[in-house]
Amino acid sequence: MTMTFNGTWKLEHSENFDKLMTQMGVKDVKKKLADNDNLTVTVQQTNDNFYIKESSQKKDHSFTLGVPFDHELAGGTVIKGTWVLDGNILNGTFTGKGDGKPYLAKKEVTGNKLVQTFSYDGVTAKRIFKKV
Repeated sequence: MTMTFNGTWKLEHSENFDKLMTQMGVKDVKKKLADNDNLTVTVQQTNDNFYIKESSQKKDHSFTLGVPFDHELAGGTVIKGTWVLDGNILNGTFTGKGDGKPYLAKKEVTGNKLVQTFSYDGVTAKRIFKKV
């Protein structure tokens, strides 16, 4: 299994992320923290286990592919679900613990870019990171 996601990634730009957070009910103050232009994400993958540190989060998180877990997003929304790996694509299927709505996520590595796509309640957003 390749460790394609390993490394540190710096946010280059976001598309529609503010609208996604608004749709999720994130308050303005938390939106500013979550939509930080200096955001970096560090990923350490060991086989099926992932450890992720985001500069906007006060705590790191980890997960094992295929194993359900709870996760609090930067805006405060709590979701539960799983990640599965398909080549260089991580697909996440989650449910909001408060509202029961589906939250879908995809992380894909293409060259030196990490593209994250999120969908919630009819709104889709992207975040593009460059490997540093």
